[in-house]
Amino acid sequence: MTSTVRRAGAFAILSTLSLVVPLFDPVTAVPVAAAVLLAAFAVTDGPLFDLFAYPDDYEDGRLYGLITFVLAATALGLVSVMSSMSTAVFVGTVVLVGYGNLAAAVTREWTDNPASHAAAFCVGATTAGVAGHAISRTLTGDPVTDTFPKIVFLAVAGALLAALLRDILILYDDPVVMLAVGFLCWLLAELVPGLGATEIAVATVVTVAVGYLSYALGAASVAGMLTGILLGLLTIVLGGYSWFAVLMSFFAIGSLSTKFRYDEKVDRGVAQENDGARGSSNVLGNAAVALVAVLGYAASAADLPLLGEANPELFLFAFAGSLATAMSDTLSSEVGGVFDTPRLITTLEPVEPGTDGGVTWQGEVAGLLGASVVAGLTYAVFPDVGLVGAAIVVTAGFVGMTVDSLLGATIEGTAVGNQGVNFLATLSGAITGALLVLAVAVL
Repeated sequence: MTSTVRRAGAFAILSTLSLVVPLFDPVTAVPVAAAVLLAAFAVTDGPLFDLFAYPDDYEDGRLYGLITFVLAATALGLVSVMSSMSTAVFVGTVVLVGYGNLAAAVTREWTDNPASHAAAFCVGATTAGVAGHAISRTLTGDPVTDTFPKIVFLAVAGALLAALLRDILILYDDPVVMLAVGFLCWLLAELVPGLGATEIAVATVVTVAVGYLSYALGAASVAGMLTGILLGLLTIVLGGYSWFAVLMSFFAIGSLSTKFRYDEKVDRGVAQENDGARGSSNVLGNAAVALVAVLGYAASAADLPLLGEANPELFLFAFAGSLATAMSDTLSSEVGGVFDTPRLITTLEPVEPGTDGGVTWQGEVAGLLGASVVAGLTYAVFPDVGLVGAAIVVTAGFVGMTVDSLLGATIEGTAVGNQGVNFLATLSGAITGALLVLAVAVL
């Protein structure tokens, strides 16, 4: 057994101490955390130090990894005590991170495949998250059987987010991972209604299959795959399969457009990096607004006080408008990039292919067609949208695409990067869609 596996095992066992919280009064956990912190500061060498030490800890002779792990767990525990976050969510989160790391560390001993590491983390984290959540509820006398599908969903969503953060952050950023997972699970516990076991199983299988297919075909990196699976799962559970179909239309057609005359785009220097495989930043830059719209829809449907009397329809058009923008922008860039006549959108002066803010009429037509595809699918899967609603989605996509080009010509590369521009453009498409729906309702 290597030192990496031993360290991960030690942290996993340490995470199990979170069960002290539901077993006794929460105040009882304070001395336990204090004792562990004191030991972390006091131990500067020897076998115990070697057990918990990360490579960087040796330089200063301090168990910084252990200290931050305990502090993050303590902070999450305090949030649980002082808010509506359940103790079960807190315990499930802590053991999810601890045992997910252990599963990934063991797998690294067998293979160098990053997809296998991510899969092992997710399986170990989900199993531990479900067990920790269920045991915590049992210890506090809360029902488990009726809520078990929801427990599984929270564990799967938390494991996906943790695996994603683990892939894009440094290997021992447990505090960031733990806090992010805890707050996500807290939010989802408030938003998600009663779920059936079949619903969760089917949603998980569908999203994992689609995500892995995108990775196997080279359309997404490991981080991009994890991001896509998480977005897809949340979209299905919080919105439904109609929302998921619209989301997948962007990912599928966008990925195919990336491969369009790819070698030619490589020669021109305008091709998507990593052989066209989209990473997490690219996925989130284009779909983060859509995810927020899904969360807003779920919150409005759940009548959360934060949103008051918000109309769920607004979030649907914000969702469709943001994805129509993402589709328009992607197709206009991928198709327009192979033509020799781009002009800067702000001055109409000829520019080199690939210049930020450069547009071609071929790219504009492709972008308009992309928005029309999203609008047509939205019209097909949401009967209440109607022809007027479909026209709104097309308009929102075209407006968002134009905003993307304007931002590219003015602030991209100085104030914000490409993914920031994508986010702002999809946000403008979402806002346009929602405002046009309000305008039509007034008329």
